[in-house]
Amino acid sequence: MAAKRSSGGDGTKLIAGNRRARFDYHLDDRYEAGLVLQGTEVKSLRGGKGSLAEAWVKIDRDGEAWLMQAHIPEYAFGNRNNHDPVRPRKLLLHRRELDKLAHAVAAKGVTLVPLRLYFRDGRVKLEFAVGRGKNVADKRRTAAERDAKRDIERALKQRR
Repeated sequence: MAAKRSSGGDGTKLIAGNRRARFDYHLDDRYEAGLVLQGTEVKSLRGGKGSLAEAWVKIDRDGEAWLMQAHIPEYAFGNRNNHDPVRPRKLLLHRRELDKLAHAVAAKGVTLVPLRLYFRDGRVKLEFAVGRGKNVADKRRTAAERDAKRDIERALKQRR
C-alpha cells in the first residue's frame, strides 16, 4: 500500500504535486476543483500514482474547464475497459468561477497552472492557480532568494 503523504491536518492525502510551477510562474488566485474520473483512474490514484509535470488547465468555448496532459497511469489490475493515461478530464467548478477564469485567461501571458492533486474526504481534488510566466531574470531572482533564505536558516541553526 502506498505511504500516506499528508499535506496538513485537514484530512487530505497528496497524490501529486507540481513543484516546478512555483519556479516558472507568478501565481495569483488559487482554486480547488473536483475531477470527473473513471473508476480505474481513481484506483490508480489511490495507489499514489499520477503526475502533473506537463499538465495544464484549459477553458473551452463552451465555458467548461478541462485538465489536459495530466498523466494517470493505467490501473495494473484493470481489464480492457482501462482508461487512456493522458485523456482530458473535466473539472467541476461553479459557473461564476468558470466565468472569472475565462476572463482572466483572456489576458495575454496568463495561464492556469495545476499545483496539487489530492484526496479530500475521499474525493479527488485539483488545486490550480492563475499564473503569469516568469522571465529568466525573475527565475534567477527566485533562486537567489531561496539560496539566501537557506543560508540564513543554516546560520541560525548553527548559532543555537
